[in-house]
Order: sequence, then structure tokens, then C-alpha cells
Amino acid sequence: MRSISSLTPVLPAAALSLLAGCGAEDGIAPLGPAVAEPVQVVPFSAPPEGVVTQQANNNLDVVVHEGRYFLAFRTAPNHFASDKAEIYVVSSDDQERWTLEARIARGTDLREPRLLSHGGALVLYFAVLGEDPTKFEPQGTMFAVREAPGRFSEPVWWTEEPGFIPWRLKVIDGVAYMIGYAGGENIYEVDGEPIQVKWLKSRDGLAWEPVVPGQPTVQRGGGSETDFVFQDDGSVVAVTRNEAGDELGWGSKICRADPGRLGEWKCAGDKRKFDSPLVFRRGADIYLIGRRNLTETGNFDLDLDELPPRQQAEKYLVDYSFERKRCALWKVDPDALAVSFVLDLPSRGDTCFASALDDGERGVTVYNYTSPLDGEDQDWILAQGGPTIIYRATLHLP
Repeated sequence: MRSISSLTPVLPAAALSLLAGCGAEDGIAPLGPAVAEPVQVVPFSAPPEGVVTQQANNNLDVVVHEGRYFLAFRTAPNHFASDKAEIYVVSSDDQERWTLEARIARGTDLREPRLLSHGGALVLYFAVLGEDPTKFEPQGTMFAVREAPGRFSEPVWWTEEPGFIPWRLKVIDGVAYMIGYAGGENIYEVDGEPIQVKWLKSRDGLAWEPVVPGQPTVQRGGGSETDFVFQDDGSVVAVTRNEAGDELGWGSKICRADPGRLGEWKCAGDKRKFDSPLVFRRGADIYLIGRRNLTETGNFDLDLDELPPRQQAEKYLVDYSFERKRCALWKVDPDALAVSFVLDLPSRGDTCFASALDDGERGVTVYNYTSPLDGEDQDWILAQGGPTIIYRATLHLP
């Protein structure tokens, strides 16, 4: 099983009925994208010794290292910044029984745990933020290295990019890649400095350098959370959340860089905001997992161009917050730089921060978080104050 730091979808009801009793384990391939019944992971049915989860369990990452599954996740009173936030790393040999590997608490908010298995080492990166629930206050990135079973080193500051927030880590053809952003404190400041999306690579997972020599930054503007894939010809296709807004409007950016010109990203705007983007390939197809806004258009950018930019940004964020959400699978057209909806994952309320493991012919194991699936389908802003769970589910793709 390979970690792909990207992959995932859900099954339409009609397809579920067709597939009843006919799983990949029976040697019968699904007719289309399908996902099995989700299994709750966190809160644990049998909590590992030393693990005490809180009401909200969300930001997560999963990887296979030396034959074991490793899951890192944030637990806190709710979705918002809190001095009670903690990050746990747990491991398992069967994804059922888990043991504690690390617990990190610093008296301030912690988010974006990212696991990298590379060159025999397992490294945890995570973002440190403030404790004011009404603000986004990135302080920088820390990392810790697994030293032995059940033991990580004490976290230390990663000083190569001050204020940087790691978004995705992945290994491609033996090279580790990290993409993230600096200037996140300006996400809600229309007149602030541009946010910089930075793209780095490493041979050991600890020392990093720009993918494009001398050019760590591949985007400047309103974009932050970004994920990417390479195509067979060496070109890059990426999706960026554009919450702060720029010359392409608000929502998201769909980008491409040609082989030999990887520092020249050409982007098209999309009025929908694909929060927490996870981009992956299945054959020649490129897919995206990101949050879906349950309105008629799904748009974040409402075309209120008669308003000043600051008022537009505030209006868009408020309206978006008071709508229901799903975590969805989308398909990316790398030529048109366009995104089309495929289907929803099991999700509602506060949801969508996916990670996945490629099981080859058996499918994909997806980890994601959501408000309780049997609970009220609340607007996003209300659900962020309530409980969330982490589940895993097997995804079948044709």
C-alpha cells in the first residue's frame, strides 16, 4: 500500500444497490466510483493508552511506514483556534487497534499535521498558530522525527521558511515534495501583503530546496492551500484555495505549468472554493477532493463587484459560513483548467480534510473527518462548534 497524500469519493445510491454483495474482494470491479460504509476511527472504540480525545477531531494525515499505518490528527474543544488543541500520532498494523506514538501540546493552537515517510525515516510536520478563536495567526512550522516505536523526538522549529504552513507532503519517484504557503496572516486582510505559495523538494525529508532553482515561490496573491500532481509529460497541474481573493476573483485557482517551465504557473479562476484540496491521479485522470458549498451555484464569489474589495470579501465569507457543506470528489481538466463535480463523500456539517492510501487494485483507503453522519445537517459555522469524527472508508475507482 502506498501513501498518496491525495485520493478519494462516494457512491450514488443506485450504484450501491448494484454493488451489494459484489465487492473487490469478490473479484468483481465496481461499475463506477464507489465507497464502502465508513468505519469510525476517532473517537476510538478502544482508546489507545495515553490518548484522550476531545469533542472535535479533524485535521489529519495518514501514511504507511515500515509496514505500519500511522495516523496524525488534531483534537480540540471545537474547530476554532484553542490553547487546548493537541496533536496525536497513533499507529496500527491493522487499522483497528492503535497505539500511541506521540502527543504534542503547546498551550496554543496546532493544525495541519503532515507525515512524511521517506528514506527509512518518518517525520511529522505541523503548523503552530495562535489561541484567539476569531483570528488566524500562523507562527510557523515545527517538526519531530520518529526515533523508536512509540517515541518521537521533541519538536523543534523549522526555520527555513518563517511563518510557513505546510499543506501537502508526498514522495514522487524517490523525491520528497512539500507545498505550502507563507503570509497566511493576510488571508482575511484584503489590503495585506500577497500570500506566497512555496514549492520545495528534499532528498532526506529534513533539508529542503526550491523545486525550481532560485524560485521557492510559484504563486503570489490570494491563494493558500495548494496541492499538485505531475502528468506523464512532466507538466504540473495544481488546485489552490483562493480565499483572500486577487485579480482572478475569489474562490479557487486551477493551474498548470509546462515541462521545463515549472516556475511559470498559468492559472484560471473558479468561483467555487475547494477548501482543503487533495489532488491525485488515477491513470491519466486527475481528481480533486475538496469542500462543496450546498447552494444552487456552489460559488464562493457572488459577483458583487459593485462593492469595494473588503466588503466583498466579508460578504462572501459570511454567506459561505452560513451554508451547508459536503466533502466532494471533483475531476480536473488540465487543458481547460476547469473542475467538474463527480460525487459526495460521506460528510455533512463541518467536514473535509482528507488523506488517503492507495491499495492498488483493491481501491483506496480514505481517511476524512465530518460532523456525525446521523446528526443534524447544520450550516458550516454552527457545525464548527460541535463534535466531529474521523472515519476511514474503502473507495473503489474504475
